[in-house]
Amino acid sequence: MSDFIAPGGDLFLLGAHGGESRDVTPGLKASVTWFAWTAADKIITTEIADGGAAITVVHTDTATADILWQGSDGPYTGGLVFALSIANDGRTSAAVRESFDHAPEIWLGPAGQWHQLSAVNQGAEASWGKAESIHWNSEGMRIQGWLLYPAHYVPGKKYPMVVLVHGGPAAAALAHWPPAFDDVEVLSSLGYFVLYPNPRGSMGQGEEFTQGNVKNLGYGDLRDIEAGVKFAVDNFAVDPQRIGITGWSYGGFMAMWAITQTDMFRASVAGPGVSNWQSYYGQVDLEKWVIPYFGASVYDDPWIYAKSSPINFVKKARAATLFYVGNQDFVCPAPQSFELWRALKHLGVDTELLFYSGEGHGLSQPADQRDITKQTVRWFSEHLR
Repeated sequence: MSDFIAPGGDLFLLGAHGGESRDVTPGLKASVTWFAWTAADKIITTEIADGGAAITVVHTDTATADILWQGSDGPYTGGLVFALSIANDGRTSAAVRESFDHAPEIWLGPAGQWHQLSAVNQGAEASWGKAESIHWNSEGMRIQGWLLYPAHYVPGKKYPMVVLVHGGPAAAALAHWPPAFDDVEVLSSLGYFVLYPNPRGSMGQGEEFTQGNVKNLGYGDLRDIEAGVKFAVDNFAVDPQRIGITGWSYGGFMAMWAITQTDMFRASVAGPGVSNWQSYYGQVDLEKWVIPYFGASVYDDPWIYAKSSPINFVKKARAATLFYVGNQDFVCPAPQSFELWRALKHLGVDTELLFYSGEGHGLSQPADQRDITKQTVRWFSEHLR
């Protein structure tokens, strides 16, 4: 259930001349993101595991695995490792590691026994608060997420919180050094908690979990997110009256979907997403991407597309919502944002639409990136402060 740009799942063997494939990681409670042969019967893998990273050796003859390293050593707890470069000895490796506390650098050595090689980001300092990996229960499942504190956290004071939903949905929120185009750094520095949830549909807990929103997009994953918000309110200094949500791509869909399904969020900033899966199917050239999630084309089963479309529930929306999208976005086309924005405006809900000329699914112009950050901060400041 992964995009070609962000692979993850079980590991299968297939003969060079075809034949039956064989799963050599059955029941894996993680998602393999990269692999390489190190011997005739051994494959080294990197994995997303419980919101962090892991490196394992898979024994192809027995379909068993040994964990070489899991991201839990010191300041790089959960540190991001998507892939390795393996030397000819099959043991020495190089990896890019990063976390909320440390900017990306190259590390070298046997897996889990690395030493830092580069220092290109030496001196980079975090302007955001500390991060914790947290877990909560949702409908019998153990859900993981990352909670970023306000930069200048004072015990005893209540703070607003913004939920940032990752794209995909087959992806994961991981410990990372926020890039330049990331509102989280700014929101945390301005006094917000930020919750990165990994609800069902995410990578990191096995294929069954990743496929947990098939034919049910938006429903179970939103319940997992709501449970995470309630956990944060009950266990941290989060003000339940000042909760916002944001996201981009599938996260943009969730930022649109949430406002039509729950009153938990007072404000939403919806990046390019999907408001109407029925019209979306005919607007993009990657419609085959949605068939594994919906089980059929929109022409064969329009109802299943309709039941996950925010536009069909728009009269329930009350949260102030800011939309932004590029006019060259062919993954989440601009009409998807226009459609829901127009409906909210018609219904008298506080809403705005930002339209960026010449931009695609990933906004590339620094001026536009800065503007989105400024507008996001403005919107949440107006409605959550």
